[in-house]
Amino acid sequence: MDKKELINCGKVKSVYNSTNDDEVIIEFRDDMTAGDGERKEVMNNKGAYNAIISSKIFKVLEENGIETQFIDLPEPNVMIAKKLEMIPIEVIVRNIATGSLIRKYPIADGKRLNPPIVQMDYKDDEYHDPMLNDSIIKALGIATQEEIDILTEKALKINEVLTAFLKDAGIILVDFKVEFGKDKDGNILLGDEISPDGCRLWDSQTLDMLDKELFRKGKDSEVMDAYIEVYNRIIPDDEKVI
Repeated sequence: MDKKELINCGKVKSVYNSTNDDEVIIEFRDDMTAGDGERKEVMNNKGAYNAIISSKIFKVLEENGIETQFIDLPEPNVMIAKKLEMIPIEVIVRNIATGSLIRKYPIADGKRLNPPIVQMDYKDDEYHDPMLNDSIIKALGIATQEEIDILTEKALKINEVLTAFLKDAGIILVDFKVEFGKDKDGNILLGDEISPDGCRLWDSQTLDMLDKELFRKGKDSEVMDAYIEVYNRIIPDDEKVI
């Protein structure tokens, strides 16, 4: 596994070119951020837990017909992935109303949403990730209507599979965000990660938070315990590496 030049250094991950032109190397760092990166801490092994959790979820999704960029996890915090041209849209699926949804709209906190809400935000810190609609997406030249429909369909399928998978682990999938990209043949694949950094996860019995929301609320000492709890619930003993 030979890294070439750095392609992108994000808030919590670094992406490098590989010696294979069709692949990238994604390093999950131990950084934890909130507020468009305004608040930042380092948490021991956070990157490794996220990488392993994300890899497991990607494998489950692949088994259920959802193509992802995941190839391998040669180190606990390093993922080998297919090179994608990322689409600058965060696709958010909401199963339960909370967070920004209840701050912006007259929806009761904790209301179950049936059908789920699919929301698309423009991924750009400079503009603070504003919400998009189909017309704005097309005006910006980000995606065609056909591609918007594909993103929506794939996000809802991910929601269906992931909700069932996490339910078996005693976890409620409240909401999550995903990103997609195009491979060299123009196919749209799930990329980036799915981890407690980008999901709201609640314990199905206690409704305790098991995700990054703890950090947003200043409960820093509880964050890694929550991430480790998710890891322990979804990773079989014979697959544990940390």
